[in-house]
Amino acid sequence: MPRNSLALKSEDAKIEGRAIIPLHLSNTGGDHQPESFSEAFYMRKALSRRAVLSLVLILTGVFCSLASAQGEHTLTGEFRTHKNFHSRFLPSDRDVIVYLPPGYETNRKQRYPVFYLHDGQNLFDGATSFIKGAEWRVDETAQALIETHAIKPLIIVGIYNTGRDRIDEYTPTADAKYKGGKADLYGRLLVEELKPFIDSEYRTLKDAKNTGVGGSSLGGLVSLYLVLKYPKVFGSAAVVSPSVWWDKKMIVREVEALKKRNGVRIWLDIGTKEGGSEAEEHRNNARQLRDALIAKGWKEGADLKYYEAEGAEHNERAWAARVDPMLRFLYPVK
Repeated sequence: MPRNSLALKSEDAKIEGRAIIPLHLSNTGGDHQPESFSEAFYMRKALSRRAVLSLVLILTGVFCSLASAQGEHTLTGEFRTHKNFHSRFLPSDRDVIVYLPPGYETNRKQRYPVFYLHDGQNLFDGATSFIKGAEWRVDETAQALIETHAIKPLIIVGIYNTGRDRIDEYTPTADAKYKGGKADLYGRLLVEELKPFIDSEYRTLKDAKNTGVGGSSLGGLVSLYLVLKYPKVFGSAAVVSPSVWWDKKMIVREVEALKKRNGVRIWLDIGTKEGGSEAEEHRNNARQLRDALIAKGWKEGADLKYYEAEGAEHNERAWAARVDPMLRFLYPVK
């Protein structure tokens, strides 16, 4: 068995239609508040809110241990896990969970697009999510859309974050208050290590057109950064509730520095109640990012979809509600 691989036998991976994987949960924290500690980032101007952020970082491991100790698995479909995936670029190993589309085992000649998503522990399983039971339901949504031929069958790779290192890995530059700035190394992990591994282990379509990346909050920030940096590797991105404010809106500057549109397909969204009292600021930030993309040649409704979710906050429940339209836009059946 190759290094970094722990494939589950099919009889172990399915129990009455729900796959069960071994739980080896490392830190699942990040920019979340209860119910999503990520609001702590958005409320960054007040000293008390910065104290909350520090507390989150310190206690991430404690919360994760509690979250992983109990809870019903909510996986739907067939999965494989790759525990403790090692990188030469970053110090922390991480688990990787792979969702396989219906028919993967029976149609041995078919190859599939691949969608890489950050914060892998929050995507599929309520037992591993940072807030117990609060997950994106990516598996349920993808399974239903594939079975009804609403989207292309695809492989979805969930990359666990490493808790305390999440801020560093998901941020392209160092912020004056929150530091960070190791997204280039995280990008090398994805491009030079994880993608070649996934392409060797699974029947994938390897080209950029069939390879996407996505995430929320800081995960949305790093997703857009990576498709701008690696348009020949990633041809699409889900930029969900992105932390546009990071380092004085550095991601807007990155877009503005482009000579022209680079050909990638982008889903960009924001909830109208994200950040509480600062909701309007964050909505305006998302609109500014949208406008910067349009100024470089992206066309809304064609290769750019911008969506404002009315009443949506900054948490997994809100993001779960947007997985359906997101997948329909990024992986349409033509």
